[in-house]
Amino acid sequence: MSTYTALVVLSSLVIFSYLFDLFAKRTRFPSVLLLLVTGIALRLLTGWLGVRMFDPMLMLAVLGNVGLILIVLEGALEIRFEPAKLGLIRRAFLSALLVMLASTLLIAGLLHFLGGMRWYICLLNAVPFSIISSAIAIPSAAGLPPHDREFVIYESSFSDILGIVLFDFLLYNQAFTSRSFVALGYDVIAILAIAAVCCLALMWLMGVIQHHIKFFLIISALILVYALAKEVHLSSLIIVLAFGLLLNNADSLRHRLFQRYIHYERLPADLEQMKMLTAESAFLIRTFFFLLFGFSMEIGELARIPVLALGALIVGAIYLARIGSMALVAPREGDRAGFIAPRGLISILLFFSIPTQQMHPLMQDGVLFVVILCTSVIMSFSLLASRRRAIA
Repeated sequence: MSTYTALVVLSSLVIFSYLFDLFAKRTRFPSVLLLLVTGIALRLLTGWLGVRMFDPMLMLAVLGNVGLILIVLEGALEIRFEPAKLGLIRRAFLSALLVMLASTLLIAGLLHFLGGMRWYICLLNAVPFSIISSAIAIPSAAGLPPHDREFVIYESSFSDILGIVLFDFLLYNQAFTSRSFVALGYDVIAILAIAAVCCLALMWLMGVIQHHIKFFLIISALILVYALAKEVHLSSLIIVLAFGLLLNNADSLRHRLFQRYIHYERLPADLEQMKMLTAESAFLIRTFFFLLFGFSMEIGELARIPVLALGALIVGAIYLARIGSMALVAPREGDRAGFIAPRGLISILLFFSIPTQQMHPLMQDGVLFVVILCTSVIMSFSLLASRRRAIA
């Protein structure tokens, strides 16, 4: 493939992704599904043409982590913190926590019953399927009323963070002891302290930089802090969420030292530019991530009855846990957001992070694809139903 042919293909894919996005906003059909189908079609086309391609798995982890950072930051930059929203935030947190725990236990029980593996393996393999994908949920919720949209942003962001905490805890603690939980407490305290220091430092840096190119520097610094914290097994997504919330709510912080040394006059204009850059960067990264994931799929896996059956059972467990949990902690939002529980980017990242020796034998890539496909389609029909009720 020549350089110019590659440029034509890449630019065309971005244009198609933009058109998919417009289609998704009009129909509430997730653009991610269209990207996955396009990736599968590209795999079939390149195989038919005999074109040799690189291994997409080499790029998925990098694009996935960067995309996760940008998407959570994009969502956080849209949230305004007000005392009246404390109840909403509490319900979103409890919903994310309870739904994730209930889903993990139900899916782990299913894997234990079907495969007979020890509970640790079943729990570790269940966690990636128990986390709502903010990469799909946040863009899909753009057309919802403000209250429901904010609930989806909070819940999916909390789900990502709590899911990563749980996954890392299980990955590095095969035996649950008091020392394990004490270490987890220290890790949470450490990441909160690091988040506070880093967020203030990054905002101060935004204020002092006079060069016309600074937002990519800030985002790069944020990614650097995220990666360094992940290297020592801390849940660094908290830093990303906290930084976005700080930027969008800086005018509400009246502390004298903050207003004197951190807050600056040009912040409102810089905030708008940061929102625009983050949204467009997230769109680009999300496009190529889901295209590559679709391209990496083995088509034959999707035609196997055991794969389809296990995927369907996992989807059933996901919604059983979600409906029951939300009825307890978020009944108001459960009626409208109960079926907005897509699996996607974060599930893919964690699924492929499971060590080979700890992978459940029933878990295949096709199962993950079936769950992503089904939860996205169910979410789409739920959004369409909500739209019809709003019109009526």
